[in-house]
Amino acid sequence: MDSRKFLYDNNELFQSISLPSQDLPAPALYVVGLPIGNLGDITLRALLVLSKADCIAAEDTRETRKLLEKFNIESHLFPVHQHNEHKGAEKVLTYLAEGKRVALVTDAGTPAVSDPGTKVVAQVRGQGYRVIPIPGASASVTAVSAAGMAPEGFTFHGFLNGGKKERAGELQKLINSGRTFILYEAPHRLEKLIDELSESVPADRKITIARELTKKFEQIDSLYAPDLREWLSRNPPKGEYVIVVDAASTSAEETLKEEDKQWIDELIPLLPAGQLSAIASKISRFPKKIIYNYIVSKKNSLTTMD
Repeated sequence: MDSRKFLYDNNELFQSISLPSQDLPAPALYVVGLPIGNLGDITLRALLVLSKADCIAAEDTRETRKLLEKFNIESHLFPVHQHNEHKGAEKVLTYLAEGKRVALVTDAGTPAVSDPGTKVVAQVRGQGYRVIPIPGASASVTAVSAAGMAPEGFTFHGFLNGGKKERAGELQKLINSGRTFILYEAPHRLEKLIDELSESVPADRKITIARELTKKFEQIDSLYAPDLREWLSRNPPKGEYVIVVDAASTSAEETLKEEDKQWIDELIPLLPAGQLSAIASKISRFPKKIIYNYIVSKKNSLTTMD
């Protein structure tokens, strides 16, 4: 008999370190957080729940099966992802009606947080069944903890959606809030997001880009909007990204002279913010960062008017 299986079957996993035995009521849906890259981050409760679940609703059964095999756990798997979540919820409810424990997992992180699962949880709760969260690793919290930001809290947004105008509107609302905010992005869309951030985020707000979190080639860099495109040229897209934008500064700054604003305004539609701020700084001898902020603010006001 495999010793790991014995630990799961007899609750020895917790008793061996003097923790109380765990209660696993049924029927119930267990929303299980999984590692975001490093399997060493899996929790004891997650292992126990997965080993005791009668079935597991997985975003990708192939990926979940690899994790289960790593920990010598056997269970019935069935797919629940963004393209079949309504039918998946019905299947979950069928199992719950039979008095079973059902675990809900995604490929990484926690279900229903920028991942499939929201509809399943809503329908299960709507039918009066218990939903039990099993906390796990969080990409957003992991990134914030290493960014040195957000002492007064942050806004988690996840992925920007919609077309160019809708994305610009969402991003501007986040920027205007003045709070630290967090975005997710996939590698194939990173260049688009970098362009949007370069043109919208004031130059004095620090931006932290984290990728491959908890993995071997983890990378966490902090920089400012004018430097984003240059950073991208040195770091081709790879892996999943978490972007943390720092809160707005509360310190008062100098303002441009009206005569400078007039000729800069005429060039705003013609040049990128970074290039124009560099040119304007040389001509006016005014700090590039302040000019950049003015250009971004002006562009954003024009976008809002459109």
